[in-house]
Amino acid sequence: MKRRTFLTGAVGVGVGTAAALQVRPAFAAPVTSLSQLQSAINSATAGTTITLANGSYAVGSSGITINGRNGTTSSPITIQAETKGGVTLTGSKSFVISNSSNITISGFVFKQTSTFDLATSATRIRLTRNEFALGSAASHSVVVRGDDVKIDRNVFRDKSSVGCYLVIDGPGGDDVIAKRTYILRNHFRDHTFSGSNGGEPIRLGVSSRALADADATVEYNLFERVDGDPEAISVKASGNTIRYNTIRNSLGGIVLRHGNDNRVESNYILGGDNGIRIYGNDHLIVNNYVDGVGSAGVVLGSGTERDHTPGEPEDDRRGNDAPDRVVIVLNTLRNNSEGIAGESQRSVQPQACQIRDNLLVGSSGQLTNLPYQSGVTFSGNILWGSASNGTIPSSGFTRADPKLAAGSDGVYRLGSGSAAINAVSANHSSRVTDDVDGQARTAPYDVGADEYSTATPVRRPLNAADVGPNAT
Repeated sequence: MKRRTFLTGAVGVGVGTAAALQVRPAFAAPVTSLSQLQSAINSATAGTTITLANGSYAVGSSGITINGRNGTTSSPITIQAETKGGVTLTGSKSFVISNSSNITISGFVFKQTSTFDLATSATRIRLTRNEFALGSAASHSVVVRGDDVKIDRNVFRDKSSVGCYLVIDGPGGDDVIAKRTYILRNHFRDHTFSGSNGGEPIRLGVSSRALADADATVEYNLFERVDGDPEAISVKASGNTIRYNTIRNSLGGIVLRHGNDNRVESNYILGGDNGIRIYGNDHLIVNNYVDGVGSAGVVLGSGTERDHTPGEPEDDRRGNDAPDRVVIVLNTLRNNSEGIAGESQRSVQPQACQIRDNLLVGSSGQLTNLPYQSGVTFSGNILWGSASNGTIPSSGFTRADPKLAAGSDGVYRLGSGSAAINAVSANHSSRVTDDVDGQARTAPYDVGADEYSTATPVRRPLNAADVGPNAT
């Protein structure tokens, strides 16, 4: 999959000729009313920066419309609060964007009662350093339907009703979806919806779009106390990368519910209820660290269907696609209710899956519990602790002391003399070149998510200072 970084140019207007300034007005002085804001938007062109004076503004039912406005990649149209968090928008709607591109919305607090919906015709939109607090609204906070949207350094907080914080959707029709969404350094916290499902922080796709390649990247986001759904990051599309995220003390985990060819890499899941759960084909689960969850660290699911196919009946598409050719390697699963588990409630078994070179440590229960094993190959896994081995075949593991020691960040890493050092059973260099901490791996790799090193980690579990409106 090809990845792109976009919308990263500096915003603002450079000094130019009078003619140039007439083409690209700066609106240097803050506008002080919604009518002034609308007028400024209506005349904005590439490079325009519009600032709304601090205060609280009640937006009417038509919203603040942005229609037919187009910046460029290097000179977006920027609409910003006077200071970060200094402008609160209330009412039914906020910005309504259509037929527009390269627009940046920055620094606002959104307290609307309806969804911030980015239409299919709203492309290359950036929402950055905002706060979404639609706690009483029985709807999603943000829905993305257009391509090349960047959602970065926002906080989504305090939602108690059904609905997701962020949904990646698309145009009408099956198996089509918004492309190349980039979700970076956001803080998702305190989702307290108590229903059985429907309160995901991120829902990337939906069952009817599962076979579409979204090519989204979800990285360096922090999830805390997100208890609205067992799925904190719910992936229902294909071809996505979920990496470098931290989930703390939450009901939700990372779930590949629908779709194929997704990569789940170097995430920290610390405490809470759920780890990583997998359905679908050709996924890579690598370098993840799951510690202290109340269920299994990794669940290799079972299916109602062998594979989803284009044009299948709606009821079939909603079913579970059994895992095929899923690779689970170089993960550390510590002190979870179980290490790696499967499912027996559905009859279609995993097929051609690999569980190799993972480190499983536990003090109680069992480290593996996979009822279906004929379609799974095990090798090189290291098990340790007083928890029982479980169902893993004897050829697929050794019992040896990894000599784990807690760092100042609470992460347990390999110590000197660890049995995991240089102990892999296969060459994984084509899959990954560093470890969960961002440190280079050297062949032969170490078993588990950590490559032994005495250097300071490059990456670590995220805290609130690393994400949200004030993050670098």
